[in-house]
Amino acid sequence: MSTGFGTTELLNAYRRGVFPMADSREDPDLFLIDPDERAVLPLDNFHIPKRLRRTVRQMPYRVSVDECFSRVIESCAQAAPGRQTTWINSGIVNLYSALHRKGFAHSIECWDGEDLVGGLYGVALGAVFFGESMFSTKRDASKIALVHLVSRLIAGEYHLLDAQFHNPHLDQFGLERIDRKAFKILLANALEYQGEFYPPDAPVEGADVVQRIVQMS
Repeated sequence: MSTGFGTTELLNAYRRGVFPMADSREDPDLFLIDPDERAVLPLDNFHIPKRLRRTVRQMPYRVSVDECFSRVIESCAQAAPGRQTTWINSGIVNLYSALHRKGFAHSIECWDGEDLVGGLYGVALGAVFFGESMFSTKRDASKIALVHLVSRLIAGEYHLLDAQFHNPHLDQFGLERIDRKAFKILLANALEYQGEFYPPDAPVEGADVVQRIVQMS
């Protein structure tokens, strides 16, 4: 990919339904992906497993929004057990950090005291949230971040949550697999609207977060 690829080109790529990746964290090059099959998490039928529902209500971690985007993406780029390398290289980090400064990329963080123990990041465009990556160093931290994200997206009247690829860890939430054509129809429709990532009534307490999602199911 050309070194001239910046935030404008990145947003245009998302509008077309494609996104950048790298072969590995050490590879400096980026390339655009347009998968034959796409995975989405339905906002109107998002499933929270019963045990996780109890955990979210108990609020074991403090959850924040856009408090430390750079730390979240750097944590997602780190190797972890069962994931010896990642596709997030320095180009990805710099590009999405710039997108965050422009207000299009966001993070959800989970804290245990002063320690960042989980989170996720992605891109908000129109009424679509494109989920990019998530990480966790303590039990359920990334899952709790995801539940908080979904509750916020529902409050902000988003229409589509793109998970990009099938991930068996997301099946428990009702992940759906659709072909490229169907995804791009959903994408085009959702881009006609404007979601609000900071809705005035975004739920923050655990019970309210769960209730917002249950009401939509």
